[in-house]
Amino acid sequence: MKIENSKLKIFFASDHAGFEMKNALVEFVKGLGFEAIDLGPDKLDPKDDYPLLMEKAGLEIFKNPEKAKAIILGTSGQGEAIVVNRFPNVRAVVFYGGNREIIKLSREHNDANILSLGAQFIELEEAEEIVKLWLETPFSGDKRHIRRLEEIDKLEESLYKNP
Repeated sequence: MKIENSKLKIFFASDHAGFEMKNALVEFVKGLGFEAIDLGPDKLDPKDDYPLLMEKAGLEIFKNPEKAKAIILGTSGQGEAIVVNRFPNVRAVVFYGGNREIIKLSREHNDANILSLGAQFIELEEAEEIVKLWLETPFSGDKRHIRRLEEIDKLEESLYKNP
């Protein structure tokens, strides 16, 4: 399948557990024709804290959800997704192995814009396959999915206005 928007910016962030895989995926995504931007870390630090590292990715997607996506990595990918899902406009999903149909559905139904990978549960080859599948799967644009995303946006807006 052809990847639709090679002008799309793909941001990357990881903690120590995903550091090596992140570096490899940055190069892989560049090879697919995307602009890949590494938000760090630049060096391996076994004592780093993922919330501070994920903040950069969440901010990038918050600022420009239509022209950017992000791929984030950690041990399980769960905590990383929790962090970025705190930002408006972010719809992060987690993959740490298993049925790949979930990756397609995350794009087709939910228009997910951040993919969080559990680096200690998948090998690089699988991560590359998942990233490619996620990037090449378009949002379906079905009315029911648009309606649901609008409902999420309304909920988010009401929470920020009336905490």
